[in-house]
Amino acid sequence: MARRTLKTLSLASADALETFKALASDVRIQILRELAETDLNIAELGGRLGMSQPTVTRHVQALEAAGLVASEYLPGQQGLQKRCRLAVSHLHLMLEDDEQTARPVETVSMPIGLYTLAVPGGTCGLASRSKFIGFLDKPLSFFDPERASAQILWMGSGFVEYTFPNDLPTGCTVERLELQMEVCSEAPDYNLDWPSDITVWINGVEVATWTCPSDFGGVRGLLNPDWWPEHMTQHGALKVFSTDAGGSAVDGSPASPVTIDQLMVAPQQPIVVRIGVKPDAAHQGGFNLFGSGFGNYPQDLVLRLHFRKLDGARRQAALESRADTAD
Repeated sequence: MARRTLKTLSLASADALETFKALASDVRIQILRELAETDLNIAELGGRLGMSQPTVTRHVQALEAAGLVASEYLPGQQGLQKRCRLAVSHLHLMLEDDEQTARPVETVSMPIGLYTLAVPGGTCGLASRSKFIGFLDKPLSFFDPERASAQILWMGSGFVEYTFPNDLPTGCTVERLELQMEVCSEAPDYNLDWPSDITVWINGVEVATWTCPSDFGGVRGLLNPDWWPEHMTQHGALKVFSTDAGGSAVDGSPASPVTIDQLMVAPQQPIVVRIGVKPDAAHQGGFNLFGSGFGNYPQDLVLRLHFRKLDGARRQAALESRADTAD
């Protein structure tokens, strides 16, 4: 079998707790061993481990959230199957905060209802843990004051925009940006054959596009409240859009040549994140976004900034580099 190209996950000791929690399980270690041999779907993993598919799914979700496993939905003999693969080959733990090697991370979690701009079209709506917000398929509902409590939102077309704070001190430079979210396509009710080209922009720069194969339904989302209708969208896929000096990627797979310098991410300056479907996209299937109380993953939108503290000379060089990029 051809050797897969995987990455090394570097962790500072202060940021390693969630990864250690994910690894603190004999079952999850065995899952990693199985995936080190070959990519497998949930049913295949269950067969190898002698476990039910719901149990395997919960363990895989913990590994996905820690960045150790990546998954995608692919056509199978009986509809879509969740295909899992190993996302990293090595873990690098740094016990000392050596300025030359350590990469501190600033993490900001954004509730999905706290967008700063929304342009919905087609089937659209929002819901909190307790009820629908406003009226279904009515764009004006996106301006309802109760939108702040939204835990799921959906649009058949258009985009939504968030403004993230950036409190990094001025003596820092951002070397990598990651946006993690649970997302899927948007069809009336749900549709397992409903591809959508979902694009992410950072500070007005188009970063990458991921084609979601489905508006996932039919299997109830693990976090969904009891009142949520069975015939509607149930969950999404956990995706990570990232940008660094080498370009942009989705779940570690190269997606565009856009680099971190082009995004003009500067300390003490807000970061504008747009999620949507371009009007000229090949697959205009809309999108669903899930908050910490809906879908399968207990998280809101998560923005991570991997940064480095600069000395005076390197700080000046970074400022000049940004100025050249802007010109």
